[in-house]
Amino acid sequence: MDRAQLADFLRTRRARLTPPDVGLPYGERRRTPGLRREEVARLAGMSVDYYVRLEQGRGPRPSRQILNSLGRALLLTTDERAHLFHLAGETPAPAAGPRTDVPDGVLGLLDALTDVPAYVLDAKYDIVALNPLASLVMGALDHLPPPGDRNVIRWIFGSPELRAHLKDEETGRFARTSVMDLRAAAARYPDDKGIQDLVVEMLALSPQFARLWAEHDVEIRRDQRKRLRHPLVGDIDVLCQVLHVPDRDQRVVFYAPRNAAAAAKLRELTRCAPANLKG
Repeated sequence: MDRAQLADFLRTRRARLTPPDVGLPYGERRRTPGLRREEVARLAGMSVDYYVRLEQGRGPRPSRQILNSLGRALLLTTDERAHLFHLAGETPAPAAGPRTDVPDGVLGLLDALTDVPAYVLDAKYDIVALNPLASLVMGALDHLPPPGDRNVIRWIFGSPELRAHLKDEETGRFARTSVMDLRAAAARYPDDKGIQDLVVEMLALSPQFARLWAEHDVEIRRDQRKRLRHPLVGDIDVLCQVLHVPDRDQRVVFYAPRNAAAAAKLRELTRCAPANLKG
């Protein structure tokens, strides 16, 4: 625990806030530019004396509950909250569950990739956004889960063609890494009912999932080569690139063409897509 740095950090975060920022009246005779120490203590649900000692670098090591309370009281961002935990010698507590709200910048990226299929997965492997070309390509390949239940894990291991899929080297590797990635997510979100229920469902539904789950391998999904066999344009060689969105624990997945022929085929599919196609 770095008491001096923790004290400095708390002081600077307190100084940048005003009472209206946290729903308090401004009041009169305010000499401090930010919140008063007693205001932060009240917002965090702790004694004023305890908070004062933290700011003076002489307080005891704060518990995770205290750190979470300070994070809420001081309106810390995800990065600032992680830094607060680091200064106190703790690792940040996991979020309550996977986030499904996709950042505007990522949605803009999907729209801009007109000739590249792209979609966004959350930590549970739900498809939470996709661009028109991804909808066209994945729909034609029967790789797109139905609307309302766009969970890739459930699609893979609930498919009647599962055995054939798993015999394919690329699909088999994708299935294995997806289970490894889901296990890592289950560890990050031990209290999330959605992830835990999905695991229970898949263990009961699929012996193949159960076998992979029992191996206890953990791995975050990364890039891999794929060959998409599309009924209109034939084989498309792509590199499945994965970009991580750390503050949402999401992955942007896009199929980048590996050669000029693949790029030409994706452009041809773009021309085939209806103008009003939506993901």
